[in-house]
Amino acid sequence: MRHQKHRHQLGVKTAHRSALMANLATALFTHGRIQTTLAKAKALRPFSEKLITLAVKAANTEDPAKKLHFRRLAIARLRDKDAAKKLFEERVSEFTGRNGGYTRIYKLVPRLGDAADMAIIELIAGDDEGYAKPKRSKAKKSK
Repeated sequence: MRHQKHRHQLGVKTAHRSALMANLATALFTHGRIQTTLAKAKALRPFSEKLITLAVKAANTEDPAKKLHFRRLAIARLRDKDAAKKLFEERVSEFTGRNGGYTRIYKLVPRLGDAADMAIIELIAGDDEGYAKPKRSKAKKSK
């Protein structure tokens, strides 16, 4: 069945979308933070987190054949050997202690020309704990 297959199509064909995701992910891994539209940032999040998971799996395994396999899978999706090298050799040490949630999206004000919702997507540092929920005190019951 084809239920729930209509996510993040961005109004373009499949080849265009895969090239767009590869280019956005390359920029994200190269610079650590990029500004794009909110729809593209939401589409980039699962794509880039799957690539980071490949890098983490390669860092955690001892088998050189599996390391090479994970790297080649990432290069096939990313289409840029330099960005894959940077991800697998430099950036992966930040993510080995995390169990997912490698990116964060901040919403910005709409773009001036066409009022498109803008966002910043960034890689989260490994030691970042995020925002803690404020602790609520229990209300006393009155009799």
